[in-house]
Amino acid sequence: MSLSDAVAAVMFAGVLFYSVFGGADFGSGFWDLTAGDTERGGRRRRLIDHAIGPVWEANHVWLIFVLVFLWTAFPSAYASLIRTLAIPFWLAGFGIVLRGASFVFRKFAGTVEWARVAGVLFAGSSIITPFFLGTIAGGIASGRVPASGTGAVWASWLNPTSLLGGVLAVLVCTFLAGVFLARDAASLGADDLAEELRRRSLVVGGLTGAVALGGIVPLAVDAEQLVDGLTGRAAVFVATSALTGSATLVLLAKGRLNEARMTAAAAVASIVVGWGVAQYPYLLVDEVTIASGAAAPVVLQGLLIAAAVAAVLVVPPLIWLLILADRNVVGLEEAPVR
Repeated sequence: MSLSDAVAAVMFAGVLFYSVFGGADFGSGFWDLTAGDTERGGRRRRLIDHAIGPVWEANHVWLIFVLVFLWTAFPSAYASLIRTLAIPFWLAGFGIVLRGASFVFRKFAGTVEWARVAGVLFAGSSIITPFFLGTIAGGIASGRVPASGTGAVWASWLNPTSLLGGVLAVLVCTFLAGVFLARDAASLGADDLAEELRRRSLVVGGLTGAVALGGIVPLAVDAEQLVDGLTGRAAVFVATSALTGSATLVLLAKGRLNEARMTAAAAVASIVVGWGVAQYPYLLVDEVTIASGAAAPVVLQGLLIAAAVAAVLVVPPLIWLLILADRNVVGLEEAPVR
C-alpha cells in the first residue's frame, strides 16, 4: 500500500464512523419531528435527549477529522469539491450549526412555544443535513466534480445520482436511529415506546430497501462507472449490506433489538465501504486519483503520525464515552420535558 493510499484509507475510516454514529444521531430528528404534540410526544423526545445528549458532539468529531485530512492530504481535490459543491456544503454546514444550537436551546427555552420552535428547528435541520451530505456524495460518485476550476454549481448536486444519494441518506439515518432508539427504550424499561419504534422502524427499513433497489435504474444511466464498481469489485460489500439489512428487518420483526442494532450498523458500514471500493482509485471520479491528488510525502507522513497519536489518545476515550452512555439507566420519567 502506498503512502497516499494509507492516508486515504485512514480518512475513509472517518467517513465510515461518521456514517454510522453521525447517521444515527441525525436520524433522531425524524423521530423527534413525528413524535406528536408536547403531551403525546414527550416521552419519545426524552428518549432522544437521553440517547444522543452525551454523545452528539463526539459523533461529529469524525466530520472534522475527514475534512482536515482532505484539505491537508489532497488539497487540489478539496479545492475542486468546495468550489463546485459550495451550495450543498454551505447548506449542510448551516444545518449542523442550527441543529446543535436548537438541540441545546430547546432545553432552556423560557416558554413552551419557544421550546416547540427549537424542536422544529432541531428536527428539520436533522433531516436536511444528511440530505445535502448525500447530494455531495452523489456529485462525487457520478464524476461531476472537475479536477480544477469550478464545475456546474447547480447540476453537480441537482442530478439523479445526487438526489438519490440525498434521499437514501435521510432514510438510512432514520432507519438506523429508529433501531437504536427502540433498543434504548427497551433497555430503559419503556416497552410500549420500544414497540412503537420497532414497528415504525420496520416500515422505514422496508422503504429504504425499496428505494435502494429502485435506485439501480437511475444510477445505471447517470453513474455508469459507479454501478460497474458496485457490481464488480465491491459486489461482496453490496451483498453484505443487503444481507445484514434484511437480517435487521427479520430481527426487528422478532423483537431482538440488541442484535438488530448490530446488523443495522453493519448494513450501513458495508454499503459505505462498498462505495469507497467501487470508486477506488479515484478521489474525484474520472478526474483525480488518490496518487495524483496527494500532497508531498512529508505531509502524508505527518498525517499518519497524527492519526496514530489520535488513535491512542482520542479513540479510547470516545469508546469509553459510548460505553458509559450505553450503560446509563436513568429512567425516562426522571427527565423533565416542557
